[in-house]
Amino acid sequence: MLLNMAEVSLRAESRLTERSQTTIPAAIRDALRLKPGEVIEYSLLPGGNVIMTRQHQGEDPVIDSFLHFLEQDMVQNPQRIQPVPASAWANITALTAGVEVDLDAPLTDD
Repeated sequence: MLLNMAEVSLRAESRLTERSQTTIPAAIRDALRLKPGEVIEYSLLPGGNVIMTRQHQGEDPVIDSFLHFLEQDMVQNPQRIQPVPASAWANITALTAGVEVDLDAPLTDD
């Protein structure tokens, strides 16, 4: 991926301290909606450019890889896609009866 400067919507700079630390400029923090304690990912591009991204909570490289694998399989083999049998839905409904899930709640180790 090449960095196209025409697509850059915001630029900022900061200074590296003697301890090799820097402060992320407020404009960048605001644009990325960064909060204290969040993980930031750095990607080094050929030529020395770096892309800094906010790691979205809940991202999992294993799940991402698996979902990509499923997507590719569905594109390459659409004949394998079949509806879930009604009996399976009945079992799922019975197993999950009364279970409430907050999809916005953070995942715990439980």
